[in-house]
Amino acid sequence: MAVLKFDEVPYEKLKEGLQRKIIHTNNLMTVLIDFSDGPWDERDAPHSHPHEQISYVAEGEIIFYCEGEEDQHLKAGDMFSVPSGKMHTVKLLTSKVRLIDSFNPLREEFL
Repeated sequence: MAVLKFDEVPYEKLKEGLQRKIIHTNNLMTVLIDFSDGPWDERDAPHSHPHEQISYVAEGEIIFYCEGEEDQHLKAGDMFSVPSGKMHTVKLLTSKVRLIDSFNPLREEFL
């Protein structure tokens, strides 16, 4: 068993207003993503990946977009899932948003 304390895991700054922390095993990855540049006028560019994804909205509000599904207004405490290969994205509705994403298999490009 591995234990990581939040403050001991360094943030990786991806761009202004977006940073993340990652923990993973051989087959499962959890990524904490903090956005601090909302609200947005437009949604982020849609993307897809072969990984299955489950996300928990830990803070803030978003609109979640997923190919073939109705747009969903989500708030802290809500969850969403993304099947492998589906186009998806979000739009921030609040100044800060924290998502906790789990992926299987690992997103090697994040490591």
